[in-house]
Amino acid sequence: MLSTGSSPTAASGAAAGGTSANASDNLERCAKPLGTIAVDDGRNKEWFASFGAATKVTSIEPLLRLAVQQSNCFVITAIGNNRTDARISAITDKQRNSGEFRAGSKQQKGQRVAADYFLEPAIIIDNDSTGKVAGALGGLIGSNVGRLAGSLESKVSVVTLTLYDIRSSVQIAISEGNATATNYGAALGAFGGGAAGSLGGFSRTPEGKATVAAFVDSYNQMVVALRNYKAQEVEGGLGRGGKLKVGK
Repeated sequence: MLSTGSSPTAASGAAAGGTSANASDNLERCAKPLGTIAVDDGRNKEWFASFGAATKVTSIEPLLRLAVQQSNCFVITAIGNNRTDARISAITDKQRNSGEFRAGSKQQKGQRVAADYFLEPAIIIDNDSTGKVAGALGGLIGSNVGRLAGSLESKVSVVTLTLYDIRSSVQIAISEGNATATNYGAALGAFGGGAAGSLGGFSRTPEGKATVAAFVDSYNQMVVALRNYKAQEVEGGLGRGGKLKVGK
């Protein structure tokens, strides 16, 4: 069972340029791109290690990139994923400087597209338990079924996405997303070690799926806000002292 703050959603399908295939019907979309974007891969963040260990999810960034491209709100660059950017830079350097590639390959400087914006994901609540589900049923129906019902827990993931303007470093937008999933992990013991072993992989997936859904929920809310975006204006100009003066 998987749900977000409004309706079930997840990243699915494919994207190519401004087109998409089998995208979620719940994904918010833009009529045309708002600019280019770099998506943080999250691997160096303080929350990633515990999140990955608990959910066995190795990366959230590809699914974020899928949702962003399917939405047609931004053109995505490789910048932001340090591993991908390093690989592309190494390939570029080899093709440009090794002398082994054909003339006319267009590997000269000035080919890359700059990112206008930076999208930073963060997990605020990492699959926190919201309490036992149907715990009282254990005493009513007994046996393994009763123990199973008594051990189901509802887990919640709460995340944020923050969008920065790279040139000015100003925060453009921030949004929260959330999703819940039922955790079957604690229930497997009711069916013995064999069942726990065969279903162990499945038992680890609901929390990960909930987190992905929470990020899509957050992105959807951000897109809605960006459609009505209005730049904040400060009298006298940004970064020039502001209106909250300090006394002598």
